[in-house]
Amino acid sequence: MPGFKQHFSRSTGRPGAPLHFAAHSHHPWPDATFEAQQNCWEDAASLLDRKWGLIFEKVIPAAQAHIARHLALPDPKTIAFAPNTHSLLLRLLAATRGLPKHNVLATDGEFHSFTRQMSRLAEDELVNLVRVPVEPFPTFKQRFLAAMAERDDWDLVWLSHVFFNSGFVLSPEDISEILAAVPDRETFMVLDGYHAFMALPVDLSRVAARVFYVAGGYKYAMAGEGVCFMHCPPGYGERPRDTGWYAEFGALDKSRDGVVAYGKDASRFSGATFDPSGLYRLNAVMDWLDQQNIGIAAMHEYCLTLQRHFLDRLAGAKTNLNPINLMIADERRRGRFLTFRTSEASRLERELGSRNIIVDHRADRLRNLSR
Repeated sequence: MPGFKQHFSRSTGRPGAPLHFAAHSHHPWPDATFEAQQNCWEDAASLLDRKWGLIFEKVIPAAQAHIARHLALPDPKTIAFAPNTHSLLLRLLAATRGLPKHNVLATDGEFHSFTRQMSRLAEDELVNLVRVPVEPFPTFKQRFLAAMAERDDWDLVWLSHVFFNSGFVLSPEDISEILAAVPDRETFMVLDGYHAFMALPVDLSRVAARVFYVAGGYKYAMAGEGVCFMHCPPGYGERPRDTGWYAEFGALDKSRDGVVAYGKDASRFSGATFDPSGLYRLNAVMDWLDQQNIGIAAMHEYCLTLQRHFLDRLAGAKTNLNPINLMIADERRRGRFLTFRTSEASRLERELGSRNIIVDHRADRLRNLSR
């Protein structure tokens, strides 16, 4: 998939730009997003308050349709948007039956905001939290299922589709088996798809009625901050306690009768006034990919080719990194980045940075080659 550097002329394609291998963190924005950002400003300037009619009638439905298509969701209206996935987590917790204390099953490999938030709630005994270690990878599913079976009243079961600190991927079979094993139909089952959305081919059509799926535009969707989303299966969380006025946007014409109203679709998980620019950028990226006839499967295969080339070269090089330190050797189980375990992770990131090469590390894990 060579020849697309010119489409990133304002980021990685400009003279003197760094060699950027951390798209799993901040993905470079394609040039198409620049005009989208301008369009958002111009719509706000010219339409004033009436811009919200355009956003809710055209911009949001277009974004919902793009996401639903890439996730094989049957109904785009099950998509709700938020500035970040942390706010979606809080809204989910506010929709479960788990008061005064939530029973939460998760892993030790979830994103930092989730880990921090759960730890803080556990400190005040507002959450009964069980974390299953992701490693060793070959036995993860069995150990997670065993932990799930220890009680039948989980309020929230949360785990990643692709784990951010290793790249380990849950297969469709893993996801289906875990979902089928949730003992209580009222349990909220959530997949964090941030490192899977637009990175791997994802088909949620068979599980869309049961699982929440959260992701966003900051990483592989190339749309930047402020445009996270959640697929909300019908019948779950119909009245979140953490709620903003957009959650009744689909019910503004209804009589309230002293009862807080909610939209019947995913808008029930909406918050309040937000910056819509990320939605403009997201739509621009999706339209650009369509125009270039670039599909997710082709992008993923191209990145796997780069990973293979890098690992082949690394095997013959004198370095602290070698294929033995690679955390996920099986590329069928690996996301769109390589993670190496090394005590030199911090030093290597600094040294590469001094050479204008961007990677990142988490503790003893060096993450790179995500394009």
